[in-house]
Amino acid sequence: MLLDIVFIVLGVALVLYGADRLTEGASALARRMNIPEIIIGLTIVAAGTSAPELFVSLMSALKGTPDLAVGNVVGSNTMNAMLIVGCAAMVAPMTISRSTVKKDIPFSVGASVLLMLLALNSFLGRWDGVVLLIGFSAFMAYTLLQAKKGEAEPQTEVKQQNPWLSILYVLMGLGLLVGGSNLFVDSASSVAAQLGVSEGVIGLTVVAGGTSLPELATSVVAARKGQSAIAIGNVIGSNVFNILLILGLTATISPLAITGITTVDMAVMLLSVALVWLFSFTRFTVERWEGALLVGGYLVYLGWLLYNL
Repeated sequence: MLLDIVFIVLGVALVLYGADRLTEGASALARRMNIPEIIIGLTIVAAGTSAPELFVSLMSALKGTPDLAVGNVVGSNTMNAMLIVGCAAMVAPMTISRSTVKKDIPFSVGASVLLMLLALNSFLGRWDGVVLLIGFSAFMAYTLLQAKKGEAEPQTEVKQQNPWLSILYVLMGLGLLVGGSNLFVDSASSVAAQLGVSEGVIGLTVVAGGTSLPELATSVVAARKGQSAIAIGNVIGSNVFNILLILGLTATISPLAITGITTVDMAVMLLSVALVWLFSFTRFTVERWEGALLVGGYLVYLGWLLYNL
């Protein structure tokens, strides 16, 4: 089991490094093709931050462990809204941008409700995946429309880069994502089997935590520097990507039978983002006590998962 744990850590490291290289290379190529930076930020960079969840979920589904795939998304979204936003707010009262309150959080709530409805029969088929992908297309169309109106947040500057180096980074990133996610899924499944824990619980905790740690670190640092608005917008926005794009694409390629993810897990995911939305209406700020409430709620949820092992 110790070796499997080492492989889990190594797999996470490879996936995260691969996502960075893929994003950097693809962004540089897009910039060289004169694609507007706002479009690069809203598509390539945003998708790059969700690449770890995408490849881990896709590999889980293809390897016949759908609970890991769904647990990864449900667990990541719950962690994003409760633990990451909560910790950042406890470090410093956290500003939520108007764009996040008006667009990202409502879409995240809607995507969570849609997933709960589609998963009522404990199965996500190809048509369910298509419905989720249509929802993602609507989200991207709305986002790009707002960007053209000048209402989107400023985007990260894209580095100039030799085109051959950019192509190498893209290929290297893809290879590391595939290899790392393979190693991660195999090792997580092995640990679950040895501990007698369901793959759903492993997906909700270990897998979700591994793919969400970078967002946690980034958001806490941003909060300390007083730059939380964009960071938290990206964290909540990634919840929409996770459900609509990742589960949509995964279910379309390989239908998912859900056995280890319960209605309670789905409800906690929905409640977590709904609470952030509620707190953000108070002067577009999440106060320290509200952050503490979110973190406390997440710890209670973890305790419930452990109690029901």
